[in-house]
Amino acid sequence: MAEPVAFTALALDAAFGWPRGLYRRIGHPVGLFARIIVGCEARWNRAEYGFGARRALGMLTLLILIFLTGSAGWAIQRLLFAHFGTWGWIGVAILAWPALAQRSLFDHVRAVGERIDAGDLPGARAAVAMIVGRDTAELDESGVARAAIESLAESFCDGIAAPLFWLLLFGLPGVWAYKAVNTADSLIGHREARWRAFGWAAARIDDLANWIPARAAGVLICLAGDGGWRILRRDARKHASPNAGWPEAAMAGALGLRLGGPIAYDGVMRDKPWIGNGTSKAGGEEIDRALAVYRRACLLLWLVAGGAAWLL
Repeated sequence: MAEPVAFTALALDAAFGWPRGLYRRIGHPVGLFARIIVGCEARWNRAEYGFGARRALGMLTLLILIFLTGSAGWAIQRLLFAHFGTWGWIGVAILAWPALAQRSLFDHVRAVGERIDAGDLPGARAAVAMIVGRDTAELDESGVARAAIESLAESFCDGIAAPLFWLLLFGLPGVWAYKAVNTADSLIGHREARWRAFGWAAARIDDLANWIPARAAGVLICLAGDGGWRILRRDARKHASPNAGWPEAAMAGALGLRLGGPIAYDGVMRDKPWIGNGTSKAGGEEIDRALAVYRRACLLLWLVAGGAAWLL
């Protein structure tokens, strides 16, 4: 029987999240990745460099990041098993724990619902602004609730399902290399002129890393929501991302909501397609329903992790 590394990491994250005391004292590993990315971007993403040069330097940034995180994860994992024998898996699970975001995602989305239920629309806008990149200042209650639900669905993939997938495949090197790539995509993998060349590699590698997990996440949400399969098949490819549409369409179908639609970024309205059927009206009740689906989908991942530990 293989060591239950992934199951234990999931349990630690569900129980504790990433405690604020730890964050204040040592930060979070993703913060280190961000500093490396920002430093490379400041040095190499310069207007005087041509498009091809900036794309190549962006690729170099990703290679550096993957090498550093993968090699560090491999060395630490090897050291733990060398010193502690079969008990080294406990250390691996503890070090994989911060790469998962079950508790953090739940708490952030629940905070949005609580502010809506309290009739505090400005507070709800501020809460949802912590987890989405769109403009939130002019969102009505339905817009805030839909943004929270969309973020919940998409982040179920890149915050939980995908890290777990790479942890199961390659252990610490896999999970932290994935988190480094995902952080790079969040920071520089954009289509705006400043990022289009330098962030190209980050966006493409992140798409590749999430391809299987996104589709698995969509299936798990449909199973957890006891429905949504028709919308998943019909609308998963409507999203601009090759991956984000899968969990989002599954959640829309499971809840009977329409998600997506026109969204403003940096003051510019983008006419994104609607995903799902039914009403686009949403509020605290719909957030609660989405969180219930999310909890059940996370439990299904626990079963996957436990089954992998038993089978491998």
